[in-house]
Amino acid sequence: MALTLDEAKLDQHRTAILEALDNDDLDIIANLFSDELAVADIAHLLESTPSRLRAALWAFVDEDLQGEVLTNLNEDIQQSFLSRMSAEEIVETTADIESDDLADILQQMPADVSSRVLQLMPSDNRIEVEGLLAFPEDTAGGLMNTDMVTVRADVTIETVLRYLRKIDLPDPLDVLWVVDRGQRYLGSLAITQLLKSKPNVLVTSVMDQRIDGILATESEERVAQIFERHDLVSAPVINDDGLLIGRITIDDVVDVIIDNADHNMMSMAGLDEEDDAFAPVVKSSQDRAVWLGINMATAFIAAAVMSQFEASIAQIVALAVLSPVVASMGGIAGSQTLTLMIRGMATGHITRANLSWMIMRELGVGLINGSLWALVIGGITVLWYQQFSLAFVIATAILVNICLAVLSGTLLPFLLKSARIDPALSGSVILTTLTDVFGFLTFLGLATLFLL
Repeated sequence: MALTLDEAKLDQHRTAILEALDNDDLDIIANLFSDELAVADIAHLLESTPSRLRAALWAFVDEDLQGEVLTNLNEDIQQSFLSRMSAEEIVETTADIESDDLADILQQMPADVSSRVLQLMPSDNRIEVEGLLAFPEDTAGGLMNTDMVTVRADVTIETVLRYLRKIDLPDPLDVLWVVDRGQRYLGSLAITQLLKSKPNVLVTSVMDQRIDGILATESEERVAQIFERHDLVSAPVINDDGLLIGRITIDDVVDVIIDNADHNMMSMAGLDEEDDAFAPVVKSSQDRAVWLGINMATAFIAAAVMSQFEASIAQIVALAVLSPVVASMGGIAGSQTLTLMIRGMATGHITRANLSWMIMRELGVGLINGSLWALVIGGITVLWYQQFSLAFVIATAILVNICLAVLSGTLLPFLLKSARIDPALSGSVILTTLTDVFGFLTFLGLATLFLL
């Protein structure tokens, strides 16, 4: 197979394949798939092809590559192909993929199907995969694979080299993991250090103890932070007793980083990062209808608050015109803080230890920006309505609402996380509701007190 193509070349191939499908010219498709497309390219093409055409393209994927292609597909499309296979076909298709990838696939399948697949697997592979399935897929144990090389600390470099010549080496291989006789993790031995060391030197004298073992129960976000902070290519995974049970490689961590970025972006619109962009209209409509319903409910909460001031609005029509300005300014200020907090929590820079400092910082930012824009909007109101009292009310409401918004944006992610709710998924909706309610209450309440 060829190296992965660049985006422009891939677009040309996609166009050629779609035209060949329209013209029923199957030879062109077969040639492209067999000669030029790498596994990642094939997966990309399948993901960017309308769902009704994917089954036709799947038939051109070499049977020896289908398992690898499946691991590169998003979950919706991956499961759509697997749902058409029998358990026996799934076992055959996934026979050559890494055990951690297979475990991820099985966790997305119905329990009865995954159980049947496990029963049909060779016993050695089944035991290995079942060990990985014991951990949730979003933990270090779910990310790890057991394909690694361990050596003891009390042997010589010459012994290690002889051992390596006799076994099948995993790919990639940048370090060997050093353990004691009880399989407890002690440190690492880089391949470069192995090659530079003298044959009669003991492993214990040249091994590196700076890489700590990652607990299997550690979250995948924490794993990504460890890799980023220490520039790791691979890392050992240990259980609660300190026993080495697997390793995590950088390719899996890159997937975590991309998935988390996709999740945060898509969740703000109530969408799933694994959603198929080419899914049928009815399915996409159903997925999005729920989020629209939630937003409708929150909009009615804000409307209910406004309805309490109908008499005030009826007497001063300008209140109805200016109310959205107050709510909008608070919403933007709160969203800026919320986004900053979610990113900081994801990278590990913002924790409960420095939360109080963040609160004071964001309130300071809110006071400065709130004062600035209160003056600007107050001035515009004077020019527009020639009422200094109305300008004072809206300026005060802007200042108060922006401060309340940044305070909500700072605290909300921590409150949601404590309640085991994803801040990226629900934070923006809750924050928008709060800033609308605070804005209307502040502006209309002050107007009722001072203008009527």
